[in-house]
Amino acid sequence: MGEVLSQNEIDNLLQALNSGELDVEEIKENTEKQAKNYDFARPAKFSKEHLRTLEIIFEHYGRLLSTTMPAYLRKTVQVEIMNSEAVTYSEFSNALSNPVILGIVDFAPLNGNIIMELATNLGYAMVDRMLGGPGEPLERSREFSEIELLIVERMLSIAIDLLREPWENVIDLYPRLERIETNSQFAQIISPSEMIAIVTINLKIGDVEGLMNVCLPYLTLEDVMDKLNTKYWYSNTKAKKELQYRDNIEMLINYAPMPIKAVLGNSVISVDDFINLQVGDIIRLDNKADNELSVYVGNIEKFKALPGSSGDNYAVQITEIIREE
Repeated sequence: MGEVLSQNEIDNLLQALNSGELDVEEIKENTEKQAKNYDFARPAKFSKEHLRTLEIIFEHYGRLLSTTMPAYLRKTVQVEIMNSEAVTYSEFSNALSNPVILGIVDFAPLNGNIIMELATNLGYAMVDRMLGGPGEPLERSREFSEIELLIVERMLSIAIDLLREPWENVIDLYPRLERIETNSQFAQIISPSEMIAIVTINLKIGDVEGLMNVCLPYLTLEDVMDKLNTKYWYSNTKAKKELQYRDNIEMLINYAPMPIKAVLGNSVISVDDFINLQVGDIIRLDNKADNELSVYVGNIEKFKALPGSSGDNYAVQITEIIREE
């Protein structure tokens, strides 16, 4: 609640305004909000919250890479998410070397493509490893041959398929590698002035270390930008985990064995009669043949039933369910 002026303070303020001691325009200027500078060439389309959520998604992706890729390369693969930042596409493309490995990825069902840039030394190491070598890069960079590009394309396709699981809390993705470019001039998927988010991943295959940059244009992520916040992401993750946990418990309970017995009746006999029982002897029960039987689950009476048969087996027919234990 604001400060309340007394009547004397109000009279003094009005007197100061009438005498000219206070300037109304000067008071207005002091109370006006200061305008913030806005760079129209670099619009802030990605907030820190968006970039942080992308890092969380790709941390999950990194764990999948580190467990899946060793099965193909027969080498340990270490993955670390370095950072994420928002830049223009021209800044990204101008920083690319030549030759370069650029995977153009169709990010269906979202509109547009994303780019996965792989360091050339990692590409050479993958080719060398897949062809039976120790997995070492070339001493001097050169253009990739068609066979080498096919091998790199196969490995990138495997890595791109792993994107589905980390993104499932945001959208059901069906990513697909469209093509590989080794010249950045042929990878102009958007306008140079458009904003993109870059997630930098450090990959270490055996002793070979290099970077993989994932370029995510704003135009591609525009439809799911409201879901790229940690609150939505964590709440959706928690709901899915709870549902999956409940389904697993239900499945385990469904297959759990339950002891069930139907009691035909009760009787009291002496120990001498019990010892001398023979096949064919009859024991009189306290229940008639057409009366309902008590059916127990464990030691709890849960049903009432009538005795009968099913084929060659004795059976009971449920007539009542007892709700209370």
